[in-house]
Amino acid sequence: MRSTTLFADALLTVAEMYRADSAAVAAGVPSLALMEAAGAAIVREIRRRWRPRPVTVLCGPGNNGGDGFVAARLLAGQGWPVRLCLLGDVSTLRGDAAVNAARWAFAVHPLDDARLEGEPLIVDALFGAGLSRAPDGPVASLIDAINRQGLDCIGVDVPSGVHGDTGAVLGTALTCRLTVTFFRRKPGHLLLPGRERAGEVIVADISIPAKVLDDIRPTVFANAPALWLERLPRPGAEAHKYTRGHALIAAGTEMSGAARLAADAARRIGAGLVSVAAHPDARGIIAAGSPGTIVATVSDEAAFDALLADPRRNTVLLGPGAGASEQTRRRVLAALVAGKSCVFDADALTSFRDAPRVLFDAIASPCVLTPHEGEFARLFRFEGDKLTRARAAAAACGAVVVLKGADTVIADPGGRAAINEGAPPELATAGSGDVLAGMVAGLLAQGLLPFDAACAAAWIHGRAAAAFGAGLIAEDVIGAIPQVLTVLRTSRGNGAMHDQ
Repeated sequence: MRSTTLFADALLTVAEMYRADSAAVAAGVPSLALMEAAGAAIVREIRRRWRPRPVTVLCGPGNNGGDGFVAARLLAGQGWPVRLCLLGDVSTLRGDAAVNAARWAFAVHPLDDARLEGEPLIVDALFGAGLSRAPDGPVASLIDAINRQGLDCIGVDVPSGVHGDTGAVLGTALTCRLTVTFFRRKPGHLLLPGRERAGEVIVADISIPAKVLDDIRPTVFANAPALWLERLPRPGAEAHKYTRGHALIAAGTEMSGAARLAADAARRIGAGLVSVAAHPDARGIIAAGSPGTIVATVSDEAAFDALLADPRRNTVLLGPGAGASEQTRRRVLAALVAGKSCVFDADALTSFRDAPRVLFDAIASPCVLTPHEGEFARLFRFEGDKLTRARAAAAACGAVVVLKGADTVIADPGGRAAINEGAPPELATAGSGDVLAGMVAGLLAQGLLPFDAACAAAWIHGRAAAAFGAGLIAEDVIGAIPQVLTVLRTSRGNGAMHDQ
């Protein structure tokens, strides 16, 4: 039970998947049975989507190619016209791949003889997740030809040319309508651009016992309610506004709308009280918005410090519309010194672009940073794929880092990470980041820990946007939050909501 719940949404690196395969064999599952089950799963998903038609199976020299030999044999046995093309020579195959090549009763054509006329269905069993260098020569030319013709393609494990751990395209990669992977997904299935190359991803059960994950103990997950739902705040019968937390949000003088959006989002996600610290010049504009938001006039830094001194204000959000300035920088440090739970976004991060270590050294209380790629680059100097950079940044600064985008990565200082996949493209609109920051602050105010708050906010943010659909603006995300929360609470009651 522990393995199926705690690791239900785990993403396995390529190395971890090799360990899972080996552990399954050690537990008594024959490796040939695993390969047979993988091939059968590929065929099952093909038959669910297409009627019999010509199929070209492209096999590589490893176990991915062995899966392809199984799929080819099973399809041919069910009357599908199959042409199998192999990269390399059959005599060089080893292990289970060689066994299944011997079970293939028809011709094995060289890869150069792959025919694309007649728009065959392509089964990509060339490389899978283990590829570490760009395809070249005839293989690259064939991949480009398949993509150019827009042929229906089924990826085995990971589309050839996509790195399983990072989602990077190594030179060129097949664009698949469907990818069938096994046991658990990999980070490359969720990270861009690999996610787009994979198409629909099906995770097939090939009889690897879930308990193998108890030893592997994966640390990367798909961001799904199973990760945090049991801890999502839900007011009890004796709850009142003071028990649900009080978030303080600092507003800028020129872009005060950002703070208003964040404040409304914090309230919608459940914070009992939300105050906006506003300059006298902006107070009237902010007060004219939502009447349930408290507007505190802050004419100088002493007044801001007085707000921080109130222990009931347990969470501070700084950055949306604040302006990159010495004042913003000072307020960030003051909030940290006061021991508040903090969310820093936008200008609160950019204000430390010349002295990031000053910010990092000050972080001691629960803290979440929510940069987009530009803000991340101003604060951190890490290179590599998105997952690696987010995890390195979290370790360096001692806070949870939410590296935003269509494939948002949430990472904590201990190395745990989640990849978000439910954000629709309509979220690329002004103010959506301010809403997300406000949602994180609202959850922190209610006592949720930083990693859970960031993951829950990112997931609800995406679901709320998807629920609204086309024509979305930031305000619409806030309005859809209650609908998503209602579904989550109902799901928690019946034990469901383990989907993505």
